[in-house]
Amino acid sequence: MFSDQFATRTGSNFHITAEQASNFAKTVSNDFNPIHDPGNKRFCVPGDLLFALAVENYGLSTEISVDFTGLVNANTQLTYPLTSNSQEKTVTDETGKKYLTFRESGCKKSFDKYVERLVRAYVAFSGQNFPSILVPLMAEFDVMINPTRPLIIYQSMTLQLSNLDFSHPSLSLSNSELDISEKRGNAYLYFDVFDGTKLIGEGIKHLILSGLTPFDQNKVDQMIHKYNDNQKMYARL
Repeated sequence: MFSDQFATRTGSNFHITAEQASNFAKTVSNDFNPIHDPGNKRFCVPGDLLFALAVENYGLSTEISVDFTGLVNANTQLTYPLTSNSQEKTVTDETGKKYLTFRESGCKKSFDKYVERLVRAYVAFSGQNFPSILVPLMAEFDVMINPTRPLIIYQSMTLQLSNLDFSHPSLSLSNSELDISEKRGNAYLYFDVFDGTKLIGEGIKHLILSGLTPFDQNKVDQMIHKYNDNQKMYARL
């Protein structure tokens, strides 16, 4: 259970510390973005952790969509509503501020070890965003995120499965697109879901890239170098 290690649960409420969120990013997502480091002034909880907790709570359906509507700071108490049987559930904090909307339809199964494998596979795929997926995409369109204030926002995701009878799920990028409007880019990452070698689903991850500037290979290399240094530093801990 993700809540056993990466959150403190009390009923339908979850409390996530900076350390828990950072550990999730580094050990499950393989995501070493400094924005998930405790003490970072711009720290936020990984959206993939919010997604993982949602599936843990609500189970897995053949059709899922998630919209992220706010960045979660450390120690924010989140409520995942458990009393509603609605196909749409909204995660909020104590003030009622919305952070995530979870929609589901189709066939459904409760959270188990196989569902957890799929969530972990998705999160690991999601952690490949930078630099593996986004850098080639930015180079193709001759733009890059601002190296002095890099910002990539996880906007939404969708997942469609043909069935829920799987045991060894994995994900693979099938296509990527970038729509640019002035200094803002909407990146769409398309992926396939496999059970072993059998195709069982597909999905889309939507990211917003802010503060776009002309592509500069040297500056991109510097960002990648800083990212890799962060990964090496964690490995030495």
